[in-house]
Amino acid sequence: MTGLVLKLGPHERVLINGAVVENGDRRSRLAIMTPNANILRLRDAIHPEAANTPVRRVCYIAQLVLSGDIAAKEAQQQLLRGIEQLSQVLIDPDSRLQLSLASKAVLADQHYHALKFLRSLLPREERLMAVSKE
Repeated sequence: MTGLVLKLGPHERVLINGAVVENGDRRSRLAIMTPNANILRLRDAIHPEAANTPVRRVCYIAQLVLSGDIAAKEAQQQLLRGIEQLSQVLIDPDSRLQLSLASKAVLADQHYHALKFLRSLLPREERLMAVSKE
């Protein structure tokens, strides 16, 4: 994941290749130079019990790769299948673009980017779920 720049707030925690790193008292920037490093902002982490919607479940699988709890190759089919299922429901052009980018990121073993694209769908899913409950 070379070229990634993380901007961290005071005391923000991030998981880097399985190690939890906490920022100090000031804002800072970290440049990640190692290709294919696994990075997960802990403030963005989805807890297992919160993976209770279709988009959240697919995000959670990508998160498991970043946390080192599942191998990328093992998760690839699950992620691609989940993205395909989401594309059957989220048919607007912007959602399709985000899903396409997520799929390409998974195929390129760029799970941080895949998670980022998938997370962009969470507000849309939330709105759709709210409408369906009415």
